[in-house]
Amino acid sequence: MSRTALQLPSRQVRPRTRGITMVIDNGLPTGYFQDAVTSAADLVDLVKFGWGTSVVTADLDRKIETLRALGIGYFFGGTLFEKHILQNRFDDFREFCHGHSCSHVEVSNGTIDLSNQEKCAFIGKLADDFTVLSEVGFKDGERSERLSPSRWIDCIRADLEAGAELVIAEARESGSSGICRPDGRLRFGLIEDILDAGLPVDRLLFEAPTRTLQTYFVRRVGTEVNLGNIAPAEVIALETLRLGLRSDTMLDIGVEAGPHA
Repeated sequence: MSRTALQLPSRQVRPRTRGITMVIDNGLPTGYFQDAVTSAADLVDLVKFGWGTSVVTADLDRKIETLRALGIGYFFGGTLFEKHILQNRFDDFREFCHGHSCSHVEVSNGTIDLSNQEKCAFIGKLADDFTVLSEVGFKDGERSERLSPSRWIDCIRADLEAGAELVIAEARESGSSGICRPDGRLRFGLIEDILDAGLPVDRLLFEAPTRTLQTYFVRRVGTEVNLGNIAPAEVIALETLRLGLRSDTMLDIGVEAGPHA
């Protein structure tokens, strides 16, 4: 960060345990991807290769080499895990992640018919070899809206107890399911219930692909909220929201007054 006389909130430096920014790669051209993550490397904690893009990305190894050189963790989207489970290929999924030297994996049940108990069993099987990120919430908006807040909380607790390091609250890359309604509006009551449940907020990661969602979570939880599904080109803009350097959060974050000229 450039030197400044402004009083700004303190931020952990990588490797962070809070205030995590997880970037999603939805299949960007390799040069664009390399430029984006290199330009904002100090602000990027994790990169997710979205859904099954890793299988059809010819330059995947080059992208991974860039992340490894920058010390940024990476993993494959939970949909890829689910596709392997659907075809009864769990061991192949684990080998695929090992083969690409992943330190992280995502375990989800957002699309397939997999109970949370079964999902937790897979978390336990992977936790010895990887840092596990689990996901709660469904891809289908209507199905997700039927998942009650109490059930959300039960699933989050169960995932943490099974060995997940972080639990992701689903919103998709479009911000239209999970913690959001199909029209993109946030389910405010659900979020309040989750935050009031006594869960360790540093181990929750909220998918927030839009500025509206990012602004809400920075205002509600604070500068060090964990946020995911951030577009590579939006990382620096998100950091300004975290620090109160954008009008959306200026009056909420870092408002301490200094001496007047």
